[in-house]
Amino acid sequence: MKEIIRAAFVIARRDFTAIIYSKAFIFFLLGPFFPILVGVAAGSLGGQIARDTARPVIGLAMAQTDSEKMLAARDTLAKNMGESYFTELKIVGEATADQSKNPQDYLKKKDDNLSVVVTGTLDKPIITGTKRSVDRESPDIELLAAHALNPGLVKLPDATSDIVAETANNDKQLRTVTAQGGQVLVFFLTMLLAGMVLSNLVEEKSNKIIEILAASIPMESVFLGKLFAMLGMALLGVLVWTSVGLIGISLLGQNMPSFPTPAVGWPLFVTLCFTYFILAYLMLGALFLGIGAMAATVREVQTISMPVTMAQLINFFFASFALTKTGQPVEILASVFPFSSPFAMIGRAALEPTLWHHAVAIIGQIFFAILVLRVGVYLFKKNVMKSGNAGRIKDGGKRKLFGLITVKG
Repeated sequence: MKEIIRAAFVIARRDFTAIIYSKAFIFFLLGPFFPILVGVAAGSLGGQIARDTARPVIGLAMAQTDSEKMLAARDTLAKNMGESYFTELKIVGEATADQSKNPQDYLKKKDDNLSVVVTGTLDKPIITGTKRSVDRESPDIELLAAHALNPGLVKLPDATSDIVAETANNDKQLRTVTAQGGQVLVFFLTMLLAGMVLSNLVEEKSNKIIEILAASIPMESVFLGKLFAMLGMALLGVLVWTSVGLIGISLLGQNMPSFPTPAVGWPLFVTLCFTYFILAYLMLGALFLGIGAMAATVREVQTISMPVTMAQLINFFFASFALTKTGQPVEILASVFPFSSPFAMIGRAALEPTLWHHAVAIIGQIFFAILVLRVGVYLFKKNVMKSGNAGRIKDGGKRKLFGLITVKG
């Protein structure tokens, strides 16, 4: 066992150094920022277009004095109720001058983007528009007309604020948002980073490097070293992205959305999310290592790994579905099944304060990751190396591995 660990450490150090000092690693670190920037830009642009094109306007075609009173009533009430509460008003005509003009003529003008047109008088306003628009705008128009007729009729009292930390409604329903955020983040990082293991092993198989390694050290060391090298690379990437994210949060300040405090508290919740990310990465990475060891070409890797990726997506949806069903059979199954367990346990950490469940889940996931790794090594020896000893040298001598340690043959 000591020999396997030492050899695995050498493999991990070799692969980790080769990865982080390559030019591709810089682009790997920059990779996630491009879709985020594109998404933010597209979202902002799309939101602005939607606001500009879909912003409804109420057209006023009443007597000039009535229309001005409606505008004044809106300005007065908007100061207390908020500017966004009332739809924008716009004078589009005057009743005395346009008696023969049909209200529908105003609605046909595309430049004004009118949803309804108000005619008639303040005590009997007539609202013209589609049924949906009329139903939506009628309460506000009636309120404004009532205030315009008698400004003292509608007077809002000044309420005194009494702030509390949280209510019963904030206990579970709002914490679901935190749970979903943790699940999505861990799933995204796992799927983004675990696939790197595949390409690395396939490249070394095509270059015959894997045969040299298999002849010098146990295959368990090769698999374990590569897995932990990729994990180290993933953690370095997460560290860089987290640092940039914290800088962005500090710049945004109050504009950032707030998430409800999880049941176990933020420090422990973040620690558990980080732990479950590592375990999810190790389990999926060990599975991908086995796939990469069995595949001979990149095309085979893509063909075999696609069902695994889809299955992992199903596991994530399964854990998300069981999120609000704590203690029920479906949630217990999601917590026990290894590949969905990290995501289900993140949800449980946000909703339930019990901690011993996490200790059991973490131990189980560790043993399952070891099992998947051992199965991958066994299949590689049996089907690829055609030898139970993976082609290791049997001359009883010693071999230098990369000039760093001496491994018995």
